[in-house]
Amino acid sequence: MGNPEGARIPEEQRLGPVLRRREQVQPGTTDQRLLDSEGDSEWVHTDPWRVMRIQSEFVEGFGALAELPSAISVFGSARTPVDAPEYEAGVQIGKALVEAGFAVITGGGPGAMEAANKGAREAKGVSVGLGIELPFESGLNQHVDIGVNFRYFFVRKTMFVKYAQGFVVLPGGLGTLDELFEALTLVQTGKVTRFPIVLFGTAYWGGLIDWLRDTVIAQGKASAKDLLLFHVTDDVDEAVDLVTKEVGR
Repeated sequence: MGNPEGARIPEEQRLGPVLRRREQVQPGTTDQRLLDSEGDSEWVHTDPWRVMRIQSEFVEGFGALAELPSAISVFGSARTPVDAPEYEAGVQIGKALVEAGFAVITGGGPGAMEAANKGAREAKGVSVGLGIELPFESGLNQHVDIGVNFRYFFVRKTMFVKYAQGFVVLPGGLGTLDELFEALTLVQTGKVTRFPIVLFGTAYWGGLIDWLRDTVIAQGKASAKDLLLFHVTDDVDEAVDLVTKEVGR
């Protein structure tokens, strides 16, 4: 449905807050386009519609997680085998966090994430998984009690930070590094405060720390004090003590 045949197209058109003039004037009205059952369906792939989907993801995430107790987000590789030492460390960290009074939030996938969720569930705590729509992921692991799946990485990352009081980071790949540096940037810039970040596994993280110190800081791209934004340990109890102490528990 458009303008009646022969109707004059106005020089100026107001569509809600949007002003269109001259060649940018669109035929018809917003109501016409809404009620036109014969129109195409390409509108569901437009940016304005995506904004609504993004908004709905925030609403669903906020609604699902708003009543969580104090929580710690645990990150790590989806590729960590069940028989790896890091998997067992993830289980023990999940248990210890629950015993310290925290809920456990992970990305909800397999590997190290599954391990932390498993530990939290075995300790009878709150086990949360925030999944992401990926072509090669198979959904949330079986140890998740509260799960939310997201389309958009940036919405999911907001949830990781908003509903956690700190991060424990197990050995992981690019996704883990993305989440780690996102958190470090938020702390460094003062966007979040009292937010402990603990890297678990000195052998794994040592090379990255050396590069930060000997290259990034040495060349003036960061400050020496930025190395104080995180802690490194191989001890489960120390990892939990560090996050507990920094959040004032």
